[in-house]
Amino acid sequence: MTTFFITGVSSGLGRAFAAGALEAGHRVVGTVRRPEDVETFEALSSDRAHARVLDVTDDDAVVRTVDEVESNVGPIDVVIANAGYGVEGTFEETPLSDLRAQFATNVFGVAATLQAALPHMRRRRAGHLMAVTSMGGLMAVPGMSAYCASKFAVEGLLESLRKEVASFGIAVTAIEPGSFRTDWAGRSMTRAERTIEDYDALFDPIRAARVEASGNQLGNPAKAAEAVLAILGESEPPAHLVLGSDALRLIGAARVAVDEDIRRWESLSRSTDFGDGAQLAAS
Repeated sequence: MTTFFITGVSSGLGRAFAAGALEAGHRVVGTVRRPEDVETFEALSSDRAHARVLDVTDDDAVVRTVDEVESNVGPIDVVIANAGYGVEGTFEETPLSDLRAQFATNVFGVAATLQAALPHMRRRRAGHLMAVTSMGGLMAVPGMSAYCASKFAVEGLLESLRKEVASFGIAVTAIEPGSFRTDWAGRSMTRAERTIEDYDALFDPIRAARVEASGNQLGNPAKAAEAVLAILGESEPPAHLVLGSDALRLIGAARVAVDEDIRRWESLSRSTDFGDGAQLAAS
């Protein structure tokens, strides 16, 4: 039986990951924000679903919770840092306070969760650290600058972390979902107030389409959970687990655009070198 620690299991993909793991016979410690959600989550399994109330932006509380789970429930085998939300709005219209709050949960909450679990896994020379980023961590769309920035940041964190802990037998996977049928674009979305008419033609249709699509997204959360469970125990699990055909399409197009930019401006890029400079070693 594998022990999971999953943040944000009250709803959405976090709930789907937890439910899928429980249905497969695993043990899940899931974090919720509200005390009233504890009983609801633990009702999923009388002996294998364990809820903890946690605000992932409270660094000390994250460490205390992970340490308590290690002591009282058992060694954590898999972490899924899932807790997060979206801020929608053009960059110019998004208050910096909203941007900071987005990073507090989506970046520093993830970092705190992984950092709290890492010493235990490092001592055991085993474990799998996962974090839910987004297709918006490898591509970006207008009107989601705060959200995409936070997810790009997590992608960079995981990329470096993966190389730091590989020799300890610890795997690191970025889970990159496309649009899934959750409430992410509904009540879970924070929407910046519209104030600048110049953006109306670009952004009003985007916001309207997102609201209209909420509840009818392409992705099936239960199948996302099956995909995550499918990589457990793999000798070489993926560094990037893209979920959804829309994510494959949009990430692929974004990567082609980046490659084309690099190719087009390669000569200018090379022109900035010292002739006798040292080349960085490949990692």
